[in-house]
Amino acid sequence: MRGSTRRVVRLLILIVILAIVLYPLLWMLGTSVKSREEIATNIGLWPDVFTPGNFRDGWQNFDVSFGRFFANSAMVAVLTVVGNAVSCLLAAYAFARLRFRMRRVWFAIMIGTLLLPGHVLIIPQYVLFKQLGWVGEPWPYLPLLVPQFLATEAFFVFLMVQFMRGIPVELDEAAKIDGASPYTVFRHVIVPLSRPALVTTAIFSFIWAWNDFFRQLVFLSDLQDYTVPVALTLFIDSTSESAVGPMFAMSLLSLVPVFLFFVAFQRLLVEGINTSGIKG
Repeated sequence: MRGSTRRVVRLLILIVILAIVLYPLLWMLGTSVKSREEIATNIGLWPDVFTPGNFRDGWQNFDVSFGRFFANSAMVAVLTVVGNAVSCLLAAYAFARLRFRMRRVWFAIMIGTLLLPGHVLIIPQYVLFKQLGWVGEPWPYLPLLVPQFLATEAFFVFLMVQFMRGIPVELDEAAKIDGASPYTVFRHVIVPLSRPALVTTAIFSFIWAWNDFFRQLVFLSDLQDYTVPVALTLFIDSTSESAVGPMFAMSLLSLVPVFLFFVAFQRLLVEGINTSGIKG
């Protein structure tokens, strides 16, 4: 009897936590189908009058279709995933398996960069990219993408290093006895066994790149180059009428790619977290 009571109490607690977590999403869903007048007067979750036109208005609210912003965000997110996965994997292999001078010092410096807030680095980055001619024309996404191909995300490098340290060194030695070079060991031993860490890196890279606002706001200036987070701010205008309903409609749609990406790789994400970053 006591066991049943405990299970019921746990279930009720989980339901309450789930309701708290889902409330903002339900509120956004309800607001996305409310009229402008009802948004200001109705504080409930669901509208009195269903207004699905917010999705049409939000999609066509600007001179550029909102689909263009989705395409820009998808391009930036996918290339960020590729850049982080490739560059961070190579850097992690060097720190975890290769032996070179001052390896520990360079690794400590890399870890130290985690203490630097991104907002502190944005000004020198902007000055550097401006001098290189990467800001604006010919392709405004270079400042957002090039650093991802240079292993600048220390968190992902550290994640993969910790994972690779859990791979038995005997596998490398056996491959070297068979005549394998360091590249062959990396290609045929380390990469296949590092799939959970790679998937974890890919998922977080996609989510962070898709939701990134500040860096994209700094480096993107033309309307047709905007990504979804930057475009959502255009619905709020301090000098004229704000389109709150369409803004929430597009905000809801912007969650769909992240949700689908997370659901598709959820199992591998949990596996990657459980097997990387914990072993020391």
